[in-house]
Amino acid sequence: MSNPLTDPIFGYASRLRFPTLFLVTAALFFLDVLIPDFIPLVDELLLGLGALLLSTWKRDRGPKPPIDVTPD
Repeated sequence: MSNPLTDPIFGYASRLRFPTLFLVTAALFFLDVLIPDFIPLVDELLLGLGALLLSTWKRDRGPKPPIDVTPD
C-alpha cells in the first residue's frame, strides 16, 4: 500500500546509485540515533531505504571467462 508521505522520498531514493544511497541512509540513521523521533516516520524511511540499499548492492565478481563457441 502506497503512502503519500513516503512515496516521493522513495521515488527520489530509487534513482540514486549505491554510494550516494548509502550515505543518505547512514546520515539519516545517525541523525535518528542522536535525536530520537526528530523526523516523523524516520523508522519507516530507514526500513525502506535499507531495502533499496540492499537491492542496489552488487558484488564485483571479476571478469567472466570467455564462452567457448567451438562446435563439438
